[in-house]
Amino acid sequence: MKVTLKSRRLMLLQNLLFVALFLAAIGLAGWLSTQYNYHADWTENGRNTLSETSVALLAEMPQAVVITVFVRETPMLRKHISELVARYQRYKTDIELKFVNPDADPQRVREMNITTEGEMVIASGGQQARTQQISEEGISNALQRVLRGGERKIAFLQGHGERDFLGTATYDLSTWAQQLQAKGAQLYGLNLASEAVVPENTSLLVIAGPQADLLPTELVAIQGYLDGGSNLLWLADPGKLFGLSGIGKQMGIEFLSGTIIDPNVSQVGMQLFGTDDARMVLVASYGAHPVVSDFNFNTLFPMARGIKIDGMGEWQPTILLKTLSNVWAENGEIVGSIGFDAGDIAGPLNIGVALSREGDDVQQRVVVIGDGDFLSNGYLGVGGNLQLAMNIANWLVNDDALLSIPAKSSSDITLEMDGFELAMVGLAFLVVLPLLLLGSGFFIWWRRHRR
Repeated sequence: MKVTLKSRRLMLLQNLLFVALFLAAIGLAGWLSTQYNYHADWTENGRNTLSETSVALLAEMPQAVVITVFVRETPMLRKHISELVARYQRYKTDIELKFVNPDADPQRVREMNITTEGEMVIASGGQQARTQQISEEGISNALQRVLRGGERKIAFLQGHGERDFLGTATYDLSTWAQQLQAKGAQLYGLNLASEAVVPENTSLLVIAGPQADLLPTELVAIQGYLDGGSNLLWLADPGKLFGLSGIGKQMGIEFLSGTIIDPNVSQVGMQLFGTDDARMVLVASYGAHPVVSDFNFNTLFPMARGIKIDGMGEWQPTILLKTLSNVWAENGEIVGSIGFDAGDIAGPLNIGVALSREGDDVQQRVVVIGDGDFLSNGYLGVGGNLQLAMNIANWLVNDDALLSIPAKSSSDITLEMDGFELAMVGLAFLVVLPLLLLGSGFFIWWRRHRR
């Protein structure tokens, strides 16, 4: 085509028009990006996307949410938390994320009883909950507690030699207490010798094996707490009940004498649990109750006692834990060779009972276990003891409907290749690809040279 002044002007006009349209398209795309949001998660199992359960939970929350995270100036950790919260902000734009440096504001840390770096306090509509789990499950369960009515406070009875929820000895309960705190529960010690009543905002009272008699005023306070419709976890080791037998009778249960002997543990205990002590009671089957629904773990109860269900009054009992049939409650001295005698109580024996009765607004719940060692630091990690302990606590504080959101593993972050495959990849990038580039360049030069 012959190039003239008119054709040059026409080409210039076309170029200017193309540039103008191109810039307009970029501007339009930029404006659309501020009006609409599209997020794509191409990971194998969608690990960067909220589960449908969490999305449905956010849809039920009408008010704004403020998430305050207590974490130091650690860029990687703060980035991880920001990215996690951003998944929620895609579905609920009025979620605000705040970071607080514990070193810069220690007074606020003390006031809010923050115990772990990365702890989150989630508030909405005058309610708040906290979690120490930096995960979708932790945040979503805290959001559910906020939506349902705030924190769960658990009181541990003190003053009679009970197992200490802060103690680190093997018989204490600090490991379990840490797990409860990680789920957002607030724990505190309660001495009824100085407190006239159990505080009204207590979700659960734990009586963990007292070693001295309770005062009459303390028993009255506990009975008043139960009469008010509140929940109880009672861990009763073999031996004296220290004044609590009347509370058991009022609920229709009676504790059997003696310590349970389980020959099954002496036979296979060393293989399964690292012990052949016959006082260790193995439980492998469970009752029909939400606490042990779909529970498929063996659990171990050291130094346990039996529980007898006496009455069927207003309390509705359900057996949670029952021994195997060949065990017995030994009422004699446990030394040397032990066998079943005439004064012993034959199995199977109940060692865990759940009781409930209907209140005005909510169901009252009680769990009684004839052993406290299974929750102790020394035995909590054995078999399914920890999972059982958490199931009991969740049911008692009405958290049995907590969201179960499995962690999404990063199954597609590694690429495994053998030596031949690695050689082929190296050959492609180091030889074949450079040759293709050189060949295409030579071909373009040759075509232009022919013109």
